[in-house]
Amino acid sequence: MNAVLPRRRSQAWTLANCLTYGRLAAVPVVVGLLFWPDEIGARFAAFAVFVLAGITDYLDGYVARTYAQSSALGRMLDPIADKLLVAACLLMLAADHTVAGWSLWAAIVILCREVLVSGLREYLAELKVSVPVSRIAKWKTTVQLVAIGFLVAGPAGETLLPGTIRIGIVLLWVAAALTIWTGWDYMRAGIKHVIDDPR
Repeated sequence: MNAVLPRRRSQAWTLANCLTYGRLAAVPVVVGLLFWPDEIGARFAAFAVFVLAGITDYLDGYVARTYAQSSALGRMLDPIADKLLVAACLLMLAADHTVAGWSLWAAIVILCREVLVSGLREYLAELKVSVPVSRIAKWKTTVQLVAIGFLVAGPAGETLLPGTIRIGIVLLWVAAALTIWTGWDYMRAGIKHVIDDPR
C-alpha cells in the first residue's frame, strides 16, 4: 500500500508574496486618488497608501529572508511591483504639474533607466547570468521612494510642512543622479556578457 505524501503548501500565498501583492494593488489606488490633485483629503490618502506600499517593499524582502519564504514568483513580482508604483506615480505627478519644467528630466531619466535595466536583466537571464543589486542601487530605491512620497503629498503636505514639494524635487534629482550611476554599473557588468554571447 502506497503511503500518501503530504501536499506541498503553495508558495503563491506566503506572507512575503502577499505583501508584494499588496504593493501591486496599491498602484491603481494611488493613481485613482491622484486624479483629484487639488483635493487635500485625496492627496493625503494617496500619500498614506504610497507609504504603506513603500514599507511593504522593505518588509517582503525581510520576511522572505527571515522565514525562508523566497520563491521564483516573489523574485519576479517584487521588481515589477516597484517599477509599476514608481512609473505610475511619476506619470500622475507629471500630469498634475507637481513635477514640471526641468524636473521632468529627472523623471525621464528614472523611467528610462528602469526600462534599460529591465531589458538588460531579461537578456542576461537567457544567458543564466544574474546581476546582483548593489548597495548604491538600494540607496537609489530608498531616495526615489522618499522623493516620490514628498511629491505625492504635494499641496496637502505643504499645509503641514512648507517646502514639501521643493524637498521632493531636490530628492528626485538626487535619485536621478544615483539612477545614472547604478544604471552605468549594471551596463558595465552586463555588457561584457552581451558582447561575448556567441549567438
